[in-house]
Amino acid sequence: MSKNSGNVLLALLAGAVVGTGVGILYAPDKGTSTRKKIKDKAVKAKEEISEKVSHAKEDISKAVDTKKKDFEKKLEDTLSKVSLKADAMIVDLEHKLEDIRKKNAHLQKN
Repeated sequence: MSKNSGNVLLALLAGAVVGTGVGILYAPDKGTSTRKKIKDKAVKAKEEISEKVSHAKEDISKAVDTKKKDFEKKLEDTLSKVSLKADAMIVDLEHKLEDIRKKNAHLQKN
């Protein structure tokens, strides 16, 4: 869920709650009836918010898992490339060392 859509959703939900509350307060009902309506609406709003938060957590968890897998794959690829380069450098150094040994052996003969 993007930050913008989350803000819009929160604004719509807040507007609905405020609108419902104002409507109930101005309705010609008894105090007990009005309080019950307010309580019922508050409970319903709480449940809706809990559900939205739960869905957001699931979405975030999925996104984190995907990013983690992508990172692990890229890390594995990078380590593989570094290992190949290290092997190539070792082979090159071994060739240079062999050349130095040959030159040293030639100098020791003279």
